Amino acid sequence: MNRQMIEKPVVLSFDRGTLLLTGPQPRELSALSESSVWKWDSRVGAWRCDAIHYAAMRVALAQRFGGDFFDEVPSPVRVSWPKKDLPEPRAEQAEALAAWIRAGRRGQIVMPTGTGKTEVAFAAMAEAQVATLVVAPVRDLMYQWHRRILQVFGYDAGVVGDTTFDIRPVTVTTYDSAYIHMDKMGAGFGLLIFDEEHHLPGRCRREAAILSAAPMRLGLTATPERSDGLHADLDWLVGPVAYRLPFHQVRGSTLADFDVVRIPVALTDVEQATYDQCSRVVRHFITSRRKEQPGYSWQDLCKEMGRDPQARHAQKAYYLKQSIEDRAAEKLRVLEDLFRLHVGQQTIVFAGSNAMAVEVSKRFLVPSILSHTPKRERLAVLDGFAKGRFTVLVANRVLDEGVDVPEAKVAVVIGGQASTRQATQRLGRVLRRTGDARATLYEVVCEDTKDVERSRKRRRTDAYERTVHRRV
Repeated sequence: MNRQMIEKPVVLSFDRGTLLLTGPQPRELSALSESSVWKWDSRVGAWRCDAIHYAAMRVALAQRFGGDFFDEVPSPVRVSWPKKDLPEPRAEQAEALAAWIRAGRRGQIVMPTGTGKTEVAFAAMAEAQVATLVVAPVRDLMYQWHRRILQVFGYDAGVVGDTTFDIRPVTVTTYDSAYIHMDKMGAGFGLLIFDEEHHLPGRCRREAAILSAAPMRLGLTATPERSDGLHADLDWLVGPVAYRLPFHQVRGSTLADFDVVRIPVALTDVEQATYDQCSRVVRHFITSRRKEQPGYSWQDLCKEMGRDPQARHAQKAYYLKQSIEDRAAEKLRVLEDLFRLHVGQQTIVFAGSNAMAVEVSKRFLVPSILSHTPKRERLAVLDGFAKGRFTVLVANRVLDEGVDVPEAKVAVVIGGQASTRQATQRLGRVLRRTGDARATLYEVVCEDTKDVERSRKRRRTDAYERTVHRRV
C-alpha cells in the first residue's frame, strides 16, 4: 500500500489563485526547498500553496520527481504583435531592460518620472512575447496603457475594470480589479507589469501578485519607498530591484534642468486666530485622552467620532485647520502674481484638496481635473492644454502619478501631502526635456502652520536639492 502511494504520479494544478499538489507523501515534500509554503487541505486531499510560488516549485518538483511529475498549470499563450513601433531606447532604458533580463525577468525598475519607464515595459513585452497583464493604480492610467499598447503594438488589449471584464492574451486592469479577479485569471499570464508598484504591498492589493502564477514580473516606479515600510515586500511580490537610475544622473540631460523655488506666505489675522484655536482644541483632546489611554492616536479618534461628541468636535477642528492651510487667502494672491510672471506659459497648479482646486478654477477661470471628473471631460481638458487653448491646468492628486501630462515647464504646488513620493512625482510633471528650456517648480507654504513641516518632509529627496527661498 505504501509503495503504491509513493509511486503515485505527482500532479501540480492551478485552483482559484493557489497551486494544488497531489501525490507526494509528507516526507517527500519536506525534502523540497521552501517546503513550508505547502499546507495540507483535507477538503480536497491535496497540498496547497499560493500561486506566486509556481516558478520556483515547478523547477523543484521536476528535479525531485523527474518523469513522475506532471505540470497541469495552463501555459500562458504566446503573443504575436501586429507591429512593433518602438523608439530607439536611450542608454539608461537599454540598461534597465538588460538588468531585468539578467535578473531572470523578475524585478523592479526604479527610474525618475519622465525617463521612460513605460518604454522599458514595452521593450520587455516585445522581448517576452507572452500573455501579459498590466496593472495600473487608477482607471485613467489603465486606459492610457490600453491606448499606448494599441499605438505601439497595434494590439487591442482586453480590459478588466470600470464595469468591464474582457480578458485577452494582453490585458490591462487596475490594482483593485486585479486582486478581486486574480483567482480567476491568475494562470493566464506569463508576465505581470505593475505600474507605480508602490501601491502593490497594501493589505488587499498584494493579492494581485500572490494569486498569480506568472513567472515573469516587472515593477515600475520612481519612488518605491512607503511610510509603512511595506515596500520591503516588493522583493518577493515582484522581485528585487534590478535597476535604479539616480535622479542627478539624468538632470539636465534626459530630463530638463530646473529650479525649485519655495515661497513662504502668512495667514491673515483672522485665519491665524482660527487656526490657533483649532490647534488648541485638537491638542487638548488628544492630551486628555492620552492620560487615560497612553498611545491614543488619530486613528482612535476617528473610531470614536461616531459616538463621542468631543471626538467629533476635535475632528472638525482638525479639518478646519487643514482647510485654512490649503485655502489661505495669501496663497491665492501669490498664485495670481505667478500667473502674471509666467503669462502665456503652460502651467500646472497642484492643490492640496478638491475644494482648493475648485476655488482656483472658479477664481481664475481655468480648467480643473479632479478624481471624479468624467473621463470624456478629462481627456478634453488635457487635449485643450496640449494644444494651448488653456495655459493653466489645476488638479488635486489625479495628475501626481503616471498620467501623461502635456508639456509644461512651470508647476505651482499650493498644497499636498508630506510624502517625498508626491513631491517627486509632481516635479516630474514639468521635467520632460524640450530643447534647453528650464523648468521651475514653485512651492507656496503657509508659515507658522503644519504646512511648513509637510514641506520639509516633501523636500527630503535629491530632486529638491538647492531649493531657493523667495518671497513674492
